[in-house]
Amino acid sequence: MKTVFTFLFILGLNILLSAQKVDYKNNIIAVDGNKIGKVEVQKQNFGLTKNFNLYSMNGEKLVIAVLSTEFEGDKNDNTSMYYRFTFLPTNQVGIFKLSTLGMEKGFVNLIGKGGIVDGNGLNEGKVTELIASKGVSPRTAVNYTLVSRNKSWPIELKQDKSIEQGVEKIGFFTSTGNVGGQDSYEFFIPSGVLVAKVSFAGGNNAQNFEFFSAKDNVRRVVAIPQKDNVKFSSSVVDPNSLTLKRITAWLVQNGYL
Repeated sequence: MKTVFTFLFILGLNILLSAQKVDYKNNIIAVDGNKIGKVEVQKQNFGLTKNFNLYSMNGEKLVIAVLSTEFEGDKNDNTSMYYRFTFLPTNQVGIFKLSTLGMEKGFVNLIGKGGIVDGNGLNEGKVTELIASKGVSPRTAVNYTLVSRNKSWPIELKQDKSIEQGVEKIGFFTSTGNVGGQDSYEFFIPSGVLVAKVSFAGGNNAQNFEFFSAKDNVRRVVAIPQKDNVKFSSSVVDPNSLTLKRITAWLVQNGYL
């Protein structure tokens, strides 16, 4: 019994010592007394909802959190709303729930307790961990309208990750990281609605990709064969730009983008 008590005491002490104290005053987040960032609150809908920007103490924009209305509501939880977090320095995106009664507090606690701020930037590993541990994957409310344009025009991927066809911006994409040799990306229409998640191995020499569409609730492997053996790409758009362009063409051809 004494051994069990001692173990529980040590365990509780370790948890207590490792717990981070997050303070928030005058829009400044402090963790264990150290100021880590400044929050800009943007009130929407006459103050009923809010969007948030996080800046480093030197004024670098680090995180954008906006209310996402494209997702189906959780039938078992009417006290939270979905927010899309864009982590700018690491080019990562995650969906999180924030309480309707404490949106600002929820945002601050996610940032502070997540330990993602590293000086004037973000710790990519911590961001990945936060998305994996606290992020959610709600179903998309799939009613969306594609951009009207002439589909005979070539498709272009731009340096800012936007996708254009002719003179029209038809969407954008973002990288969600590399796990086990698989590169993953998400594709959106200009309004921010997620239309597809893809992953592939082989970089610019990929012969197929795994595709998921919330519109159809379908996951499948799509072949994108190519004969060229690309050894190096100097593209400023993305290291995998050649494969991404083939995937984008498939999405357009099949009515997803």
